[in-house]
Amino acid sequence: MTDNSENALLEIAVGAVKAAGDILLDRFRIQPPPTDLATLLQGIADNDKAVTADLRQILLAARPGSHWLEGEDGEGPLPAGEWWVVDPVEGNVNHLHGRHGWGVAATLVRDGEPWLTVIHEPLKSESYTAIAGCGAFVNGKVLHVSRKRALDAAIVATGQARPNETAAIKERIAQSAGVMLDAALLVRAAVPTGLELVDVAAGRLDLFWQYGRVAAGLIGGALLIREAGGVALDLAGERWTSAASSFVAGPVELASLSTSILPQLKGE
Repeated sequence: MTDNSENALLEIAVGAVKAAGDILLDRFRIQPPPTDLATLLQGIADNDKAVTADLRQILLAARPGSHWLEGEDGEGPLPAGEWWVVDPVEGNVNHLHGRHGWGVAATLVRDGEPWLTVIHEPLKSESYTAIAGCGAFVNGKVLHVSRKRALDAAIVATGQARPNETAAIKERIAQSAGVMLDAALLVRAAVPTGLELVDVAAGRLDLFWQYGRVAAGLIGGALLIREAGGVALDLAGERWTSAASSFVAGPVELASLSTSILPQLKGE
């Protein structure tokens, strides 16, 4: 059960994230899609600037003494204390190209463990929320991961943690996709990670895996999936943390099976 202070904090976080989403909705499709990398990067920066300041101010004020970690800065193990791990425009590239698949994500992490998360998709008017130990919800409706137990009936997905992956990670992405093409019913590759994990928590997608240590796209989704009855592991089969260099999440049986067939990163 949540107490009043937890509910109040969640309400503040939901309000802040939805307000940022409204700004992005106003900006959606008002400019033509970018035609080159420079225009794309400028558009990403402009979107981030439009929403970050207010979002940061509200969330930090709601939790005095907390810290801020944004986007791809959230890589590797998180320091001790409370941190807001935030992606102000989850799926920025999709937004700029006039596509679906974008939103705003904010997760409060306590000593490395996700404790509260909000992921909002403005185009769907859907807010996904979780507090550790209290379940996962979309607009107040309880979420549950897929009830599938075998990969041969499963829709599975992967994605890139960042555009410029290392050669080792690219190699593992390619190898792992080949493994899943043989094992699963349907394989897809998509970004942003956070919204793929929302689909896993809601049971619309059966499993997601990824290589890389960018925590911002994973940590909120990991909490949602765990609170929706699933697990988030590394490919060694251990409980996933932001220090891990690989990630797989979904129902217990599918995630555990995947750790036995997907290739690990060298040195992991």
